[in-house]
Amino acid sequence: MFPTHRLIQPGDLVIVWMTRENLHPLIVTPGEALNNRFGHFKHADMVNLPFGSKMPSKNQRGFIHLLRPTPELWTHALPHRTQILYLPDTAFIVSHLDIRPGSRVIEAGTGSGSFTHSVARTVGSKGRVWTFEYHESRAEKARAEFASHNMLDRVVPAHRDVCKDGFGGIENEADAVFLDLPMPWEAIPEAKRALRTDRISRICCFSPCIEQVLRTVSALNLHGFSEITMYEILSRSHEVLYAPVPSVLDAKARLREVEERKEARRQAQMVESERRRAGGAGEKRKRDEEDGEASPAPSTGAEGEGGRGRKAGGGGGGRKAAEALAADPKNRLVSRPFAETRGHTSYLTFASLLPYAAAGAPSPLPSPSPSPPPVPAFASPPTPAPAPAPAPQAPTTGSGCAEAGEAREPNSTFDTSASFERAVWSVPQTELDRLADAGAGAGEGQREGEEA
Repeated sequence: MFPTHRLIQPGDLVIVWMTRENLHPLIVTPGEALNNRFGHFKHADMVNLPFGSKMPSKNQRGFIHLLRPTPELWTHALPHRTQILYLPDTAFIVSHLDIRPGSRVIEAGTGSGSFTHSVARTVGSKGRVWTFEYHESRAEKARAEFASHNMLDRVVPAHRDVCKDGFGGIENEADAVFLDLPMPWEAIPEAKRALRTDRISRICCFSPCIEQVLRTVSALNLHGFSEITMYEILSRSHEVLYAPVPSVLDAKARLREVEERKEARRQAQMVESERRRAGGAGEKRKRDEEDGEASPAPSTGAEGEGGRGRKAGGGGGGRKAAEALAADPKNRLVSRPFAETRGHTSYLTFASLLPYAAAGAPSPLPSPSPSPPPVPAFASPPTPAPAPAPAPQAPTTGSGCAEAGEAREPNSTFDTSASFERAVWSVPQTELDRLADAGAGAGEGQREGEEA
């Protein structure tokens, strides 16, 4: 794939690192030179330097780093032809699709090739990545990049509209499918045909709008996919710095100070309330006018507690200030997140295709057992004729319920570990009638007592 030797050779791809946000891909060609704001760099001087070397410019204006290309660095340095997937999305997709060395993956929507490079590295030389792009010029540029990066042994690029023409006859071969399309729901039938039927296979759809997600989920349900889940990836950066960490005694003193100020403010409010209640309306109006004349001008913030009025950037000492903070024993190395979080990129919709669903067979899971008939209620029926006392019966067993003619289950033995419904069905119907009659008699006796 990318060069693996230690020293840079003519024709190698090198990632030129100028700043954290400025990376540039470069093919080392002796006789040519790189010119930027950091100076003049000849390609011939790069030959036989180890990857990762720091190279100074000829005019001593600055330096650059010559890095070995990786899919992560290529993502930051590649020429953008479309929106690309960055490392957080790519890593999450590869993990949830269970892509591993030797996997066979279909990608619809090659674009700039960022995701293709990461997947090609994961599947290795024994795997296969079919990638399709409907835009002809983008497909040709992607093919040329894959060829220059020695990836055609594992990547098969093609120009095709998969929504109309499918995946070129691929059937029952892919372990995973990734759809980065405007209308992924139109390609789901072809994706199901391409996925393997002898094992659990997976699919992921990359969609920027929630309306696309809704239609995609409906199509996945319609074609028998399960475990449908949608994720949104947000990145939060953290800042590592030295900052003072208060002790427990400092925290207690601060809390005490806050409580004292609150109590003083409450007492002042009570005194002011009593004074206003004692005075009349005229005095209040006069007092308000006097207070308005005596009120100080609003503070500009140039002075204040804690130096709030300092200008932004004032007193910045750069590296010396950082070293002074680190040297102070009261300061500790802490991490805190930045206030701003990287915004939304797209929604990731995942689903699994089980073997029986891929083959169109019914689910092998056992169907739920039918629920038993409802349990007879013990409500008081109309006053029946006095029933004769029940004859003595044998212990409650399966044969005894059968003799009563109302057994609900073949084995009606009362089991204390059974559920309540099961226990009720094990009682003979004659015993249930007797309990109902007893309940009705008790109700009548209670009503007669109330009337008396």
